[in-house]
Amino acid sequence: MLVVSSLAMFTGTLVTTVVAVALPVMGPSLRLSYSEALWVQAIYVLAMSVSLVPVGRLADQHGLVRFFLIGSGIFGLFSIGCALAFNGPFLIAMRFLQGAGAAFTSATASALVTAAFPPEERGRALGLNAMAGYVGLMLGPPIGGVIVSHTSWRWIFLVNVPIVLFNLSWGWKLRGAEDRDRARMSEAAVRPGPATGAAPGARTAGGAARSGAAPARPTGPRGARARLDLPGTALLAAMLAALLVPLIFVPFWGWVSPLTLGLLVGAVVLFASFVLVESKVEDPLLDLDLVRKNRQFAAGNAAAFLNYAAVYGVTTLTAVFLEVSERHTAQNTGFFMLTQPLFMAALSPVFGRLSDKIGSRLPATAGMLLVAVGTAQLGLLPMPAPAWRVIVALAVVGIGMAAFSSPNTSSVMGSVGRSQLSLASGFLGTMRTTGQGVSVALLGAIAASGLGPTGGRVIFLGEKASEAAATSYGEGFRTAMLVAAGLAVVGALVSMVRGQPEEQKRH
Repeated sequence: MLVVSSLAMFTGTLVTTVVAVALPVMGPSLRLSYSEALWVQAIYVLAMSVSLVPVGRLADQHGLVRFFLIGSGIFGLFSIGCALAFNGPFLIAMRFLQGAGAAFTSATASALVTAAFPPEERGRALGLNAMAGYVGLMLGPPIGGVIVSHTSWRWIFLVNVPIVLFNLSWGWKLRGAEDRDRARMSEAAVRPGPATGAAPGARTAGGAARSGAAPARPTGPRGARARLDLPGTALLAAMLAALLVPLIFVPFWGWVSPLTLGLLVGAVVLFASFVLVESKVEDPLLDLDLVRKNRQFAAGNAAAFLNYAAVYGVTTLTAVFLEVSERHTAQNTGFFMLTQPLFMAALSPVFGRLSDKIGSRLPATAGMLLVAVGTAQLGLLPMPAPAWRVIVALAVVGIGMAAFSSPNTSSVMGSVGRSQLSLASGFLGTMRTTGQGVSVALLGAIAASGLGPTGGRVIFLGEKASEAAATSYGEGFRTAMLVAAGLAVVGALVSMVRGQPEEQKRH
C-alpha cells in the first residue's frame, strides 16, 4: 500500500514540474496562445483543488482502494489524452481531467497509508509518502529537459502510463482485502451497543469516530450510504475557482483589475454561502465541527495553508532572482535550486519517524521556524549575493519543510476517525493548493512590484529584463522573502497551539 500510494504521489507532482519545462517546446508545436499556455498549467491545479474534498467524502463512503484505483485509471487515461493533443483547447481539457484523476489518488493516498499503519509507525510511513512527492518535484525539470531535448514532448505524459499500470495491478489485489475489512466493519456497526446505550464508534465533538471503531452511520456494503451534498459541493467548487483563478493570473491581470476584484469578492460571498448551507444540511460535505471543535485538525490545516503560502513561491522567485538579478546561467540556477528538494526528500522520513516518538507539535513548529529563518536569509542577501549564502538559505528552507510536512500530515490524519480519512486528506490537500495560489500571487506581486504591468511576464515567462528591471526585481525579491518569513512565523504560532494528539488505533 505504501509503495502504490507513494508512486501515485510521485507521478502527481512530477507532471506539474515536467510540463513547466516542456511548455516552451509544446507551445510552438500546438500553436498555443499566451492565455492557453497559462491555462495548461493552471487548469491541473484548479481541477485538483475543486475535486479533493468531494472525492475524499465519497471515498470514505465507498472505499479508499476503490477510489484510488478509479483515480489511477482516470489519471493514466487522460495522460494518454494529453500526449495525443492536437491543439490548445484539447490539451487544456485533457489536463483538467488528468488533474481530476490526480485528486482521486491524492485524496486517498495519505488516507490509505494512515489506515494501513498503526499510530506509532504512521509518521515514518507518511514521511516516505511525502518523500515520493518531493522526488517527483525534484526530478520533473531534469526529466522534462531530457525528453524534450531528445524525443517528442508527448513522452512527458506517456512516462506516467507504466507506473499507472503497475499501481492498477497491485491496487486491484489490495481491493479484496479492503472489501473484507469493510464487511466486518459494517457487521460490527449494526450490532447492539454496550449496556450504556452508546453506539459503537460514537462521534465526538470533533466529528471523529474515536478508538478506531466503525462510524456511527454504517458506510459499508451492507449499510446505508450517505448521499453526496450536491449544493455544498457546487458552492465549494465555485468558491475555490473564484479564489484560485485570480490568484493564479493576478501577475498578469493586476490586483486592482475589475476581473480580479470581482472574482475575489465572489469567492468571499460563496464561502459565506457554503458555511451557511453546510450548517443546515443533514449530511454536509464537510462536517464543520472538524474545524470548529477539533483543534488538532483545524490548526494542522491552517498551518499547512500558511506553510505553502510562505514556501511555494520561493522556488520560482529565487530561480528568477538568480537568472535575472544575479546573471547566473540557467544550468547553474538549476543546480542551485536542487538544494531545497534534496533536503526535503532526504529528511522527510527522518522527521516522520521522529514525530512517531515525540509527537507532531514540536517538529512541525520547529520546521516552520526553520522556514522563517531560511526565507529571512534570502530576504537579507547582499547585492551581489554570494552563491554559498543562497545555497545555505535554500537548504534551511528544505530542512524546515521536511520537519514540518510529515509530522503535520500525521497530526491531521490522526485527528479523525477512519470514516473520515479521505475527507481529511482532501481538505488538507485543498489547503495546500490554496496556499500555493496565495504564495505565487502575493509573493510574486511583491517581487514584481517595481516592474510595472509586464512584471508577470518576466517572472513566469522568462522575458528579458533590463538592467534597471533586474535591480528593481532584486529589491522586490528581498521584500517578498521577508514577507514569506513573516507568514512562516505566524504558521509556527498556529502549529504550536494544535494541542497534544488523541491517538487512536486503526483496525
